Amino acid sequence: METELPELFRRQSEATGHKYTFHSARAGMKNVNREELLAMVGKAAGCAQAVSDADVDVIAYACLVAVMAQGPGAHTKSEEVIAAAAAENGHPAPVTSSAGALVRTLQAMGVRKVAMITPYMKPLTQMVVEYIEGAGITVLDATSLEVADNLAVGCLDPQNLPGIARNLKREGAEAIVLSACVQMPSLPAVQAVEDELGLPVITAATATTFEILKALGQTPAIKGAGSLLSGARTLTGVTI
Repeated sequence: METELPELFRRQSEATGHKYTFHSARAGMKNVNREELLAMVGKAAGCAQAVSDADVDVIAYACLVAVMAQGPGAHTKSEEVIAAAAAENGHPAPVTSSAGALVRTLQAMGVRKVAMITPYMKPLTQMVVEYIEGAGITVLDATSLEVADNLAVGCLDPQNLPGIARNLKREGAEAIVLSACVQMPSLPAVQAVEDELGLPVITAATATTFEILKALGQTPAIKGAGSLLSGARTLTGVTI
């Protein structure tokens, strides 16, 4: 997220002339397991206060599986907590989360069936599956890369994703979730996989970018990151 969002907004800026600044606060995690993920949740409000000091226009909570580990629909409460913390700090701002952005974007696209890739161990991937299915979207197939170390997840090669996506069980799928994780790099592969498989491809990062732009009242005009951010689609009456 910390590398792909700046790149996506650089492309948006190049296309539209809009300028953006980024401000971040980190909730630490070493191993991607349920215990450490739940511990992160308690740090969200403090992080929100820290970034809201910059009087930002929108806040994104960028740990998908930390939210999803709490059970289906947990993004609603997480976003409320973060919004309240920013408001109490005197700088209210719209809030999205990568977990909420992923399911809301799929719903807005009218997608009912997906196949996806995660870097997680299988039990965590199953939590993600249950979360997405709790939003009314069937997960036809989910590949777990089973990388437990969070830094190692960030070092995975996105050029391996087209081959992995090729092996997903895709019959009946209406979209591919190429990275259901904000830490796993995927942007260099998004357009290639979409072009090859002929299905919309989204990731935690592209869905979050879409919702940030929506909160800013801006139309996506991003090249090479899939049709979601190209400006070519209309979702629930909103041209993006």
